[in-house]
Amino acid sequence: MLHVLIGGDDFSIRQALEEIKKGIGDPTALMTNTTVLDGRQVTVEQMRSVCETVPFLSEKRLVIVEGLFERFDSGNKTGRKKSSRQPEPSEAYKAIADGIKQLPEFTELVLIGGGIKAGNPLLRQLSAMTEVKSFPLLKPSQLSQWIMQRVKAVGGSISPQAATLLARFVGNDLWIMANEVDKLALFTGGRRIEEEDVRAVVSYAQEASVFAMIDAVLEFRVGVAQELLQQLLKQGTAPAQLLVMLSRQVRIIFQIKEMRGRKKSRMDIQNKLGLTSDFVLRKAWEQADRYSPARLREVYHRLLETDLSIKTGKLEGELALNILIAELGQRGTIGKV
Repeated sequence: MLHVLIGGDDFSIRQALEEIKKGIGDPTALMTNTTVLDGRQVTVEQMRSVCETVPFLSEKRLVIVEGLFERFDSGNKTGRKKSSRQPEPSEAYKAIADGIKQLPEFTELVLIGGGIKAGNPLLRQLSAMTEVKSFPLLKPSQLSQWIMQRVKAVGGSISPQAATLLARFVGNDLWIMANEVDKLALFTGGRRIEEEDVRAVVSYAQEASVFAMIDAVLEFRVGVAQELLQQLLKQGTAPAQLLVMLSRQVRIIFQIKEMRGRKKSRMDIQNKLGLTSDFVLRKAWEQADRYSPARLREVYHRLLETDLSIKTGKLEGELALNILIAELGQRGTIGKV
């Protein structure tokens, strides 16, 4: 039987794969009858050979192929050198589809792909042969619902406000989200998860506070910035670590602003900066709209000067940060937003 699992939500794809495994039979027997192939490199002959191998002491064989669809997406490079004996992609996908049509009854073949384009020729061929299960990244409204279901599944409950806040902090990476939900369930010990629990436990809450402090600094709101600084220090954030976080976020905002000026797409910018958190990207994107390059450069250079004063022992960390915020708040005539 053929299974096709595609989409950007890798967490849900892996869950679907686990369900397929459960439906096959004895997990111990399955361990010795499972083969995982790299679809970017595998040949038609290799796939056929593995799929036609009779299972050992079991009724079923499981073959998992990842990255096969990506070979046939236009403009995608696999890194595999062409050979005169290898068919061109236009011939290869047809040969693969023909081979799958002759799949033995004892073989469960699972093809896994990421963000596959709708016009992918192999996907079009296989869509006529089986149901294609797509797992796109969840939208914000769907994410809150997913959180509530996940919390219920681990034996807990969560308020709608806390679910919304958690979705805003973490974004749609369900691997991270599942981990944060598990932590919250343990932290609350059976009672309902509230917004204050999310702020206390979820690691992304700290990034949210850092962004809020950056906002206050850039907008010359000294009192608010210093209050947020004290909150972060009370949470156990070391001054040196906080300075690194501040410098990183200001640098990201500046880079986003610069790349947007060169007409780079949101996806290109995210990949270039290596941002895996939707929350970090979204907040930096919003802040890039509001602040001038001159103001961002001013703050970044003062952060570097503060870092130097701490490392050389000229100033103690907490004092240096308080002075930094106070000085930046007095420069309202420089680099106005």
